[in-house]
Amino acid sequence: MLILGIESSCDDMAAAVVKDGRHILSNVVSSQDEIHYKYGGIVPELASRRHLETVIPVAEEALNQARVSINDIDAIGVTQGPGLVGSILVGLSFAKAVAYVKGMPFVGVNHIEAHPLSVFLTPTISPFTPNFPFIALVVSGGHTTLFKFKDFCDCEIVGQTRDDAAGEAFDKVAKLLGLGYPGGAVIDRLARSGNPSAIKFTRPYISKDTFDFSFSGIKTAVLNYLKDFGKGDYSTIINDLSAGFQEAVVDVLIDKALAACKANNIKDLSISGGVACNTRLREKLADKSRDNGIRLFLPEVKLCSDNGAMIAACAYHLLKKGGRGELDMNAMPSM
Repeated sequence: MLILGIESSCDDMAAAVVKDGRHILSNVVSSQDEIHYKYGGIVPELASRRHLETVIPVAEEALNQARVSINDIDAIGVTQGPGLVGSILVGLSFAKAVAYVKGMPFVGVNHIEAHPLSVFLTPTISPFTPNFPFIALVVSGGHTTLFKFKDFCDCEIVGQTRDDAAGEAFDKVAKLLGLGYPGGAVIDRLARSGNPSAIKFTRPYISKDTFDFSFSGIKTAVLNYLKDFGKGDYSTIINDLSAGFQEAVVDVLIDKALAACKANNIKDLSISGGVACNTRLREKLADKSRDNGIRLFLPEVKLCSDNGAMIAACAYHLLKKGGRGELDMNAMPSM
């Protein structure tokens, strides 16, 4: 079965062709970083307008790279939510129109629940895949969520952020430091030259008895540190500050994920989402998982952030279970 996956939940327009829910034939992403950079964050109206311009070219490129035509596609999977309503509507409207004209089924996908399925896609880093049930940490600019996956597209939330997501905290701290947008990659790079012990921040655990997250406090701690530092040149501290902030966030993500595994007596853990590209998180989580007897599954970096392949993979399993979308399907920004 060939599935065309369409993802447009935020500022990336993505399309992919995936065979049998596993084999990636193409995976095309059109980024808008250059558009939103000067605003220090995503402007929803600009994002959706750009999606209108790119949805058809991106979908056509995905088909071309897969060396198939739209007539070879068996079904379409498309993000229904969560995300920016205007952005979601562009991808959803495109998918419904193509499905109607071609008489093919389509299905709406929760793109947060689709992220963990990236570890089942090939080619990928590991030749192995998680066994069900497994714990999945999805950590991105808009979401920080721990899932317990019982089967494909059958999961329950065991923990989630109560305020800022981890990726949002990275972006806001980068803005405080004048590093531009998006901030995660810049902080990651600077932290490699810094000492994570030089500037220590309290780990925002909320409570050891919950798997929920809170990252607004760590952002405020950085702001207060900068106020105490005073006006001037941050270049003398920026590497150490980036390393200290990053280490605090990474420690909480790792501790909560491993605690969820232990509490549920589960030995397999996956991590996905844009922040899963962070080199410190990947390295430290690999070490900690090994020390605790946990099998860690990491997608390729290009599959961590929003992409059409994960949407197509999720759609495949939803369709196998009888899922079908109707033409009156609407976007669900808080899905």
